[in-house]
Amino acid sequence: MTVTINGESREIPETLSVADLVEHLGLSAGRVAVEQNREILPREHWEERQIAGGDSFEIVHFVGGG
Repeated sequence: MTVTINGESREIPETLSVADLVEHLGLSAGRVAVEQNREILPREHWEERQIAGGDSFEIVHFVGGG
């Protein structure tokens, strides 16, 4: 199915949850924030929130440094 991630159309497998998407993208769940269709998703809802074709995501990866 096709979704938009950070402004780019991407093909992803069917029936993913948001948690599955983060893993599919190879991101560390502890270091990202996810917005689905302009709604910021609390991490505790990632497992239950399913993705539908056409959904739009903004995913921010936090990087530490000094």
